[in-house]
Amino acid sequence: MKSRGLLFALFLSLSVLGWAGTKGPLTDDIIHDRVQIKLAGDTIVKGGGLNIEVKDGVVTVSGKVESEKQKARAEKLAKKVDGVKSVNNQIQVAQH
Repeated sequence: MKSRGLLFALFLSLSVLGWAGTKGPLTDDIIHDRVQIKLAGDTIVKGGGLNIEVKDGVVTVSGKVESEKQKARAEKLAKKVDGVKSVNNQIQVAQH
């Protein structure tokens, strides 16, 4: 398990470093990856299991979270990613 987390952290680091010098328009694929990393790395959202789709800069996030706070934070974080025009939040809050 620890090696899996280490590999993920290494991937995130290399990905972020690679994007730092990106010039030109942001593609939907780049936006997707950035949103996914942002949500997966957030300690409140814990969004590694969320589904993300991007079409022309419009991000749709779906899946399940445990609280309204997580749902709202996921949307807020996604909106902050460069290139995101709007966010369609289809996340469902799991019933306890």
